[in-house]
Amino acid sequence: MELSTWLLFLSIALVAIISPGPAVLLSVTNSLTHGFTKSVFSSLGNITGLFVVSSAAALGLGAVMQASTLLFASLKSFGAIYLIYLGIRQWKSKHNIFEKSIETSKFNQGKRNSFVQGLLVAISNPKAILFFTALFPQFIDLSKPIMIQFIILTITFMFFSFLILVSYTLSAHSAKAWFAEGDRAIWLNRISGTIFVTFGLGILRFRNRSA
Repeated sequence: MELSTWLLFLSIALVAIISPGPAVLLSVTNSLTHGFTKSVFSSLGNITGLFVVSSAAALGLGAVMQASTLLFASLKSFGAIYLIYLGIRQWKSKHNIFEKSIETSKFNQGKRNSFVQGLLVAISNPKAILFFTALFPQFIDLSKPIMIQFIILTITFMFFSFLILVSYTLSAHSAKAWFAEGDRAIWLNRISGTIFVTFGLGILRFRNRSA
């Protein structure tokens, strides 16, 4: 995989990772109620769940590639349209996930429970499979070993997901207070939504010129 391709994948992946969602809220909550260590274990559980989800997406895409090159090309166009849809929905969202109250912990949650909690949050979101299915084909070169490319993309997403979640954990108090103030979370939704739409339109424009 060329460095420019990897950097482009990283840029769009970071937008998805940084945008506050269930995994971020879980990390912040566990940090505030159970401490840093338990929050790290929930983050490890989350990236394990991401591996499961991305593997499922990769297996499905592998079957599509074996069945038909044309079908795979059509899937890439669908993926671009889906990214545009995600961007529009993200931009229009007025939901601030950090406004949810964090209850005081009534028990000492173990590391195993924290790990399982993070795992379930990742694999219980069916939208994640759609996201990976839409994102992966844009960076796969059929003329090169497919599995290696999947591994590179998956490990990249997992590594930076863990890095961002731990960053949220370390700054849990200030992060929650910062996002809860005013319309900051809404503006973050709009910025990330605009990037998704721009990325999707760029893919469609490139494909139309290449057709």
